[in-house]
Amino acid sequence: MHGEYKVPGGKLVVVDLDVEDGVLSGVRVAGDFFLEPDEAILAINSALEGAPADTDAAGLAARIDAALPPDTTMYGLTSEGVGVAVRRALAHATDWTDYDWQLIHDGPQSPALHMALDEVITAEVAAGRRPPTLRVWEWGAPAVVIGSFQSLRNEVDPEGAERHGITVVRRVSGGGAMFIEPGNTITYSLSVPDALVQGLSFADSYAYLDDWVLGALGDMGVKAWYQPLNDIATDAGKIAGAAQKRVVADEGAVLHHVTMAYDIDADKMLEVLRIGREKLSDKGTKSAKKRVDPLRRQTGLPREAVIDRMIASFRGRYGLAEGRVTEEEMSRARELAETKFSNEEWTARVP
Repeated sequence: MHGEYKVPGGKLVVVDLDVEDGVLSGVRVAGDFFLEPDEAILAINSALEGAPADTDAAGLAARIDAALPPDTTMYGLTSEGVGVAVRRALAHATDWTDYDWQLIHDGPQSPALHMALDEVITAEVAAGRRPPTLRVWEWGAPAVVIGSFQSLRNEVDPEGAERHGITVVRRVSGGGAMFIEPGNTITYSLSVPDALVQGLSFADSYAYLDDWVLGALGDMGVKAWYQPLNDIATDAGKIAGAAQKRVVADEGAVLHHVTMAYDIDADKMLEVLRIGREKLSDKGTKSAKKRVDPLRRQTGLPREAVIDRMIASFRGRYGLAEGRVTEEEMSRARELAETKFSNEEWTARVP
């Protein structure tokens, strides 16, 4: 069995192993990490040898930590990262490069249609009718997108939304509200087979699916990291939030989407989002403006250039062919946009 895992902000860990009589055997850990002293790698292999095959990543990490020489130093490697690589080997997880990735980057579309496209495309990936897909959104109108389980009245000020001409939609994934203005927002979705995240905890899958974008931001001079559970942050503040939805039908798939602040009108946001005021009531509006630090200031690049560089980074890592939404997918998405995502019953399902 073979498993790979790139430690967030670190290096690639590769594990090859067998299972005999319910325990790990023939364990061999490798990778492009740095480890001192040399014999520490032997200690890691020995610690994993004989471990019950149902041991979780934390349990495997504990075995490793207990076996390491006292003067061990790891660079780009963690004991838990090795444990995750083992779990991925045991789960027969796939890797990014096992797939032919497809890019969808169409013109502006309505907020409701974007919600529907996420649902349809991810279902198609789960069914095996579509390859793993990176979809970069273009917004046709300003919006507030609330999480699947959020209370509408707790999150949104209806008078503020109406005054600023903002559409409110509810997405299928959890998480918090997103304030969207077309020229100020960068949003993308990954619709991936469940096999890609096998062996990862729910929390670890967030960082794993966005490691590529941290690299892309780094190439633009932005030092960013994943801040659990679902934020991408820099020293200057938060720049993005992520959310996920798991599809269990067919072969299974994961929808992972991220909204990034390219620029932001903080005053308008606080007139529309109630939760923004609540979270920052003890810090004042001045702090609200600093809580999200847009990419425009951090990169000095036009929005389109940031998107182009993100796409190029993904393509350079994993390959990425130009794709499109099929007629059948668009037909289903338009129907869903009308019957579900534009329906007050869905939008206010948590009043």
